[in-house]
This record gives sequence, structure tokens and C-alpha cells, in this order.
Amino acid sequence: MAKFDITSLDATKLKDWQIAEEAEKYMKTVPQIAKEWGIKTEELLPMGHYLGKLDFSAIMERMKDKPNGKYIEVTAITPTPLGEGKTTSTLGLVDGLAKRGKVASGAIRQPSGGPTFNIKGSAAGGGLSQCIPRTPFSLGLTGDIDSVANAHNLAMVALTARMQHEANYSDEILSSKNLSRLDIDPERIEIKWVIDFCAQALRKIIIGIGGEMDGLTMRSGFAITVSSEVMAILSIFTSLKDLRERMGKIVVAYNRQGKPVTTRDLEVDGAMTAWILKATNPNLLQTMEGQPILVHTGPFANIAVGQSSIIADQVALKFSEYHVTESGFGADIGFEKFWNIKCRISGLRPDCSVIVTSVRALKMHGGGPKVVPGQPLDPSYSTENLKLLEKGCANLLTHIDIVKKSGINPVVCINGFYSDTKPEIDLIRRIVKQSGARVALSQHWLKGGEGALELADAVINACEDKVDFKFLYEESTPLRQRIELIAREIYGADDVTYTPSALEKAKVIENDPNMQKMATCMVKTHLSLSHNPNLKGRPKGWTLPISDIMIHHGAGFVMPIASGIKLMPGTASNPAFRRIDINIETGKVTGLF
Repeated sequence: MAKFDITSLDATKLKDWQIAEEAEKYMKTVPQIAKEWGIKTEELLPMGHYLGKLDFSAIMERMKDKPNGKYIEVTAITPTPLGEGKTTSTLGLVDGLAKRGKVASGAIRQPSGGPTFNIKGSAAGGGLSQCIPRTPFSLGLTGDIDSVANAHNLAMVALTARMQHEANYSDEILSSKNLSRLDIDPERIEIKWVIDFCAQALRKIIIGIGGEMDGLTMRSGFAITVSSEVMAILSIFTSLKDLRERMGKIVVAYNRQGKPVTTRDLEVDGAMTAWILKATNPNLLQTMEGQPILVHTGPFANIAVGQSSIIADQVALKFSEYHVTESGFGADIGFEKFWNIKCRISGLRPDCSVIVTSVRALKMHGGGPKVVPGQPLDPSYSTENLKLLEKGCANLLTHIDIVKKSGINPVVCINGFYSDTKPEIDLIRRIVKQSGARVALSQHWLKGGEGALELADAVINACEDKVDFKFLYEESTPLRQRIELIAREIYGADDVTYTPSALEKAKVIENDPNMQKMATCMVKTHLSLSHNPNLKGRPKGWTLPISDIMIHHGAGFVMPIASGIKLMPGTASNPAFRRIDINIETGKVTGLF
């Protein structure tokens, strides 16, 4: 990389995409990043000058006897609808650690087209703490999410075609085509089509309208791609053998006798695995200061597992002294799934957890005016208000308590905004120290890695602590006990209720030894500790309603759904796509935030 002072860029005057465009003039090539990190030439699969994939199988075979580096997880408090800067903080921390002379890397999730073109933006970080090249990162990257969508939709093609053929052909004709009658119940289809946009009009649809050659007429719908069980499998698989086995266990429907119909029954599991094979290798990008970042799997910890992939972390831990992995949303969702699902499957144990907070979000939790994406923030968020801030710290203390239940004493990262005042920062420091956690102000957005040195020092120090890591529940804990433990100990609920159908499913799962061992992956709003996005702070005196339970047999997830959650988000009235365009002179994309 040519001599370049990142702090020469003024984050208060330039848009994120403009900062990234300037920094990208000085990017390292992907072979350079890989070589500096210790990746061999044959282990790098270049995807152009600045993007590449890593051959995880070859790397893990070569590095299997090398000890892992320190493992750091990044989570947050309950965010505003604008997010609290977990990705920005993750990238800033990696750059800060590098400035302290450490070999550091990060793992973040690939942004979904839904938020990128809607209201939240691309999740590439912001200010002087971004993942670059920003445009390809934000617009499809190397095609992993498309591969997931294609593999998933191939299962839907196989399912609907089989139903049509069984309706039109006799057993004799089916037999001549080497097909048995699966007798699929059209009222018990378990999966929907997927698309990587927020498309509320596709939540419920009718398919097969026309003649007998146009398929069966029945109810169907779409979910967002990152909620697909295929994406969940990509997040947690640990080998190609493991991946292949999981792909054949996906239950797509039930037959009229109540027995599951799987992708293996449809004989589509092999082709689905072939579709996502190239997506199994993590993507290698970089921070604006030239440190390695692995990007693998998707977001949405509220409706999915929402973790950087196990494979990405396993690879990075072999090359880095400190590896920082990001979990989705707050500690009640992202960290809880990292803790009780990802770590259980991977066998990895964290050395430290970072909780990202901000003055802005704490004021919201203290009763501040509603934060609405696309609308100007109320002045109370950029002017000093210690009373509002102190009240909102109840939410932060809850997240500290959640992380401590795992045996980790967290580091609280105050994600500094240039409008924050010293008395506000001092107040948060005092409250966090009284809780027994570490705290650091990080100004990575404004100053890059130099602004994250206090955070880096706190993390280095925390990684020397002895961690008595323990799960919230044992694998033998019955499902409803698990749900109630999560509801009470993590969310702060008084009780849990179930709809009759959810209760019946819970009983079936508890009586099936195979399903009882599955991980419990809660589906709940990210905008509150409760199920109600309007309840901010630390809600008291409420009950968690479970409206349904989904089962992902291939991923090995039982997914209790809190009332009100939809697997297909909607596009807002003022979406980001209205401001995204290209410069017809240079061919560069503008307006990505």
C-alpha cells in the first residue's frame, strides 16, 4: 500500500462511500493481503485484484496442529433502527490491534440486499472504519447469497414439480420414471421461495395458476434469502462431509400420513450442495488500513443464527494473534446464539466479548424521542442530556449481565460520536465500572485505528483473564425449559405463553430424542429485549408469547417464534435505492451508505 494517512480524510464532511472511494486508491491487492497474513498462493482463489476466496479445506489441513490465537466476539446493546456500529467497531478494533503490533483479523457477515437497498445501509462500516472495496462488498460480493438463493429455490422447484407429476401421473408411470409417490400434503409445505430483497408483497402468494402443465394451484410465499436454512447450514457447517449430510436433512414438507419429506427424498440435496460449493470458502477483503477481513454468511440474527461462519473463524484463528468475530444485533440475540449455538457446534471458546454502545442509543432507551430511519434525529440526541442517558444505561447493564452469565467479563466499547460530550462519556464510564466490566471509548469512526487504541488495549488486557465459559443450558434440557431459561435469564420476561399449535409442536420435539438435541435458535425482534419493539430500556412485568416453532432439521435448529416476527421484511417509504446510482464518466457506484 502506498503511503497514505487515513486521518487526512474528514469523516464529518464526507459520505461513507466518498471516504471508501478515496481509501481504495491505496488498497493492497488480495494476493498481497494473503501473503502478509501467511496464506499460500495455492490456498488463495482470486476473484479479481481486490477480492478473493480462501480454500478452507487446504488451509485447515495444513494448519491443523497450529494453536489458535485469541478469540474475540463483538456484540451490542439493543440498537436503534439505525444500528449501533458493531461492524464499524469490529473493523476499528482490528486496526487498533494492528497499530499495537498484533497480527489481527476480523470476520463479518455479508450484507443482504434487503437492508442495503432499504433503510439500514450496506453494513460495510462507516467513517474511517470500513471494509473495502465497499461497492462489491455491498452489491453481491462473490455471489454467496445468490448461491444460497439458488440452492434453496432449487429445492422449491423439485418440490413443486414432484407434486405436479404425482397429481398427473399414475403409480405405474411414476415407477417407469424411477419415482415413488411421496404423497405430499399441499397444506403442509414447510419452506417458501427466497429472494434477497425486502418484498412484503411476496410474503403470501398463490402459485400454479393456469392449466395442469402450470403446476398445482396452492398457497406459497417468499422469505428473505438470509433466513433460509441453507444459509444457516453455511454458517455452522464444519467440513464438506458435514455440509453434504446436513443438506439432505432439510424437511421441505410433510406427506398426508404426517411423515417428513426431505431434500434427500426429492433427490435434490446433491445438486443443492453443488450450487453452494463455491460459497463454502470465506471471502478475503481488508480494512481501510490494510488488515485482513473475512466475510462469510449473512445477517439477521433476529430471524436467523446471524453469525460470521464457523469456517471463517477457524481459518482466521490459525493466522492471527487476535481474531475479532461479529455477532448480529444485541447480546440478547447475537451473543446468546454465539454462546449457546455457535460455540457449542464449533468447540471454540471466546477469550473476550465486546459490547458496543453509544450515547445516542442509551438516550433512546432512557425515553428519548422515537428514532425513525430516513428522518432527522431529534436534537436531544446531539445535545447533552445526562438524565436521559443515565436512565437508558439500564439497557446496557442488562447486556453486561447477559455476557457475564457465560463466564466472560465483557469490555464495553463506547462507540464515540463527535457530538458526544465529556460528561456523557464520563457518566457511562462510571456506570460500567460500577458493574465490574471494563470500558473504553473508541473513536474509530473519526480517527480509524488510532482512535481505537484505548479499546484495543482493553481487549488485550481482557484476553488475559481466565474465562470460566459455560453454556446457559445443557443439551439434555427439554425445549420448553430452554425457552423459559432464555426468556427469563436473557430477555427478563416473567413468563412464557404458547399458542395451541406451538405447544403441540414443543411436546412433539420433547418426545423425539433426535429433535430434542437440536440447538434452540430464538426468533424475536432485535429492537427490544422483549418481543415488542416499542418496549425500550429494560422492560419489566411482561410475558414472552411463542406463536409458532419452526424446525430446521438440516441445520439442527429448533426455532421458537415470538409473536409479530416476519421472515420477509418490508421496504420502507424512503428506501436507500432512491439515492444509489452510477457515475457515467467513471463507472463507479455512488450513494451507498
